[in-house]
Amino acid sequence: MNILAVDADSAALKKIKGILTKNVPEANCFYFDSSLSALAKAREEEIDVAFLDANMPELSGIDLGKYLTELNPYVNLIYLTETTDYAYEAMKLHASGYLKKPGTNAEVKKELESLRYPELRKKYKRVFAQTFGNFELFVDGEPVEFKYKRTKEIVALLVNNKGAQTSNGEIIASLWEDDGDPEKKLSYLCNLRQDLQNTFSKLKLEGIILKQRGSMAIAKDRIECDLYDWLENKKDSKYKYTGDYMNQYSWSEFFHAELDEISYDLEDDDF
Repeated sequence: MNILAVDADSAALKKIKGILTKNVPEANCFYFDSSLSALAKAREEEIDVAFLDANMPELSGIDLGKYLTELNPYVNLIYLTETTDYAYEAMKLHASGYLKKPGTNAEVKKELESLRYPELRKKYKRVFAQTFGNFELFVDGEPVEFKYKRTKEIVALLVNNKGAQTSNGEIIASLWEDDGDPEKKLSYLCNLRQDLQNTFSKLKLEGIILKQRGSMAIAKDRIECDLYDWLENKKDSKYKYTGDYMNQYSWSEFFHAELDEISYDLEDDDF
């Protein structure tokens, strides 16, 4: 379980840290006195529970809660604040809990035991990437439609690269090989990246693509993927590689040999 605690008051932040350390020692907890820094962390890690002070500088706890919900619709927002003035706004966000500071160990423990979205829900991932056969990306069981076909191919390449940052140059080399004007390709790539951002924003999937300057990566832990499951679980996987992998993309042929070898090794283990 990943827990985020955000409070500009250092004393209050220290207290919630002590309570969480006592009650959920196995959890990964992140503590911030800045809501903007907390939001940046939430873009890197999927947050299950967020303890927020509603009244904070730069970005209020209510607005931070809205962004966290966009990144993960099943995040449990628990407001720990000085007044009840923000209770109605928290209710509109479907917050899991609302406590008045300073908050006690018993109160926090009770909130953790009665989360709106239990941790079991985390096992459900909204995004499924199908790589065996033709590549397809599904969100909530429906195939994603992009404005440009090449945008979908970029996602396929990022999935293929298994969470590694993929540079603009690598994307261009894979999608167009040596065909056409490099400057035009870079301009077109900018349009594709914008299409990707717009599409995922509409679907509330901002945290799925991890961007750095001049490169992108898929947030591997945020999606379900037949390839990832097969590579991790081998013969116990519910998916099976049969020689077909992202068939519609020519660059995928370079990875067939690697997948074939893994498949052959699994078959040899049966004898």
